[in-house]
Parts: sequence; C-alpha cells; structure tokens
Amino acid sequence: MTITTLSGRELNQDLGRAKRAAKDGPVIITDRGRPAHVLLSFEEYRRLTGKMRTLGDMLAAPGAQDIDLPLPARVERAKPVDLS
Repeated sequence: MTITTLSGRELNQDLGRAKRAAKDGPVIITDRGRPAHVLLSFEEYRRLTGKMRTLGDMLAAPGAQDIDLPLPARVERAKPVDLS
C-alpha cells in the first residue's frame, strides 16, 4: 500500500492524479501543510467500514492503539444507597 500526500491546491489542479493514487492506497490531502482529509477508493472504504460494526471491533483493529480517543470528563456522581 502506498500513501500519497497532496496539498489542497495539488488536488484541485490534478484530480485525476489523486484518483489514480487512491487505487494504490490512501491519499492524504493537506490544508496549510496539515492533514485535513483522506481520499480512499470505494473498495477500500467498503473494506474498512464493512467489517467494523461495533466500537469493540474498531478498538480491536490493527493500529487502534495509535489512535488518541479523547473522552469527556465524567460529571455523574454516585448517590448514597439505603440498605436498611
């Protein structure tokens, strides 16, 4: 798999190149030098989305350990329980 990186300007100037590159792997599209979007072939998109049905499937996928998953702070508080 080949990963191609194109600027937004390069994408606009040569969409055909981006589409051809997407057949060989993901195309990262940058905005002001930072990754902003990813272009995939439809087959690759279906492969990625077709198998993962649950959050557990996604977390168990290869490479998931590298994903930063920011979780909001918990705001609920436990209430006392009357056991009498």
